[in-house]
Amino acid sequence: MPRELLIFDCDGVLVDSETLAEGVLRECLAAWLPDLHAETELRQALGMTTRAILEKLVRRSAHDLPHDALARIEQAIEARLATDLRAIDGIAEAIRAIDLPLAIVSNSGRHRVESSLTYTGLSAALGDVPLFTAEQVERPKPHPDVYQLAARSLGCAPRDCLVVEDSVSGVTAAHAAEMMVIGFIGASHIEPGHDRRLMQAGAWQVLPEMRHLASLVARWRRARNPVAGV
Repeated sequence: MPRELLIFDCDGVLVDSETLAEGVLRECLAAWLPDLHAETELRQALGMTTRAILEKLVRRSAHDLPHDALARIEQAIEARLATDLRAIDGIAEAIRAIDLPLAIVSNSGRHRVESSLTYTGLSAALGDVPLFTAEQVERPKPHPDVYQLAARSLGCAPRDCLVVEDSVSGVTAAHAAEMMVIGFIGASHIEPGHDRRLMQAGAWQVLPEMRHLASLVARWRRARNPVAGV
C-alpha cells in the first residue's frame, strides 16, 4: 500500500491565529497606508505571507511603508499570539484519532509556527511532526512549491497526500501540487460564502468542524483502497 500522508496548514487550521494577525496588520496599515481600506484589502489577502501582503498593498497606496515595517509587524503579531492565541476547537482530539503520518506546511515562518504550537499546547499532541515553511522555497503559496517539497522530502507521491487548508491561496497551492484538499471553514476569520470559494479553488470537501475530520480522512482512504476497506 502506498505511504499516505495527512498535511495540515497551521494558521486557521491548527491554531485560530488569522483574526489576531489581521488585527495587528489592520492597526499598522491604517497608520502607514491611510488611503487604503485595510480590512477589505486584508480579507482578499488571506493565506498570503506577510511580506507578500505588504508588497501588494504598498503598490496600491500613495504612501510608503517604514523601512522596518515587516519586522515591526512580525514582532507585534508574535506578542499578540503569545497572549491571545488558541488552538482550533477539537484539533488535538482529531489528531489523536487519525492513524496516519502527519506533516505541517505553512506560509508562516518556522519560528512563528513553532511558537504557535507551543503557546497552544499542540506541540505535545503533534510531537516531532515534520514542518515545511515558505522560507524553504522560492515561491510561497499559492504556488505549489512548499507542498511539493514536503512530498518529496517525506517520500510520498502527491496523490497519496491529503491536505487540510483554510484559504483559497492554500487550497490553490495544494491542488496545483496534485494533492487532495479538504477546505476547513471552522476558524473565527471565516466569512459566509468561503466554503464556495474553497470548492472553486479545488477543494474536494469542506469541513466545518474538526470533530468530523477523522471520518473524512477515512472516507478518502476507503475511496483509494476499496478492496482493503481501510
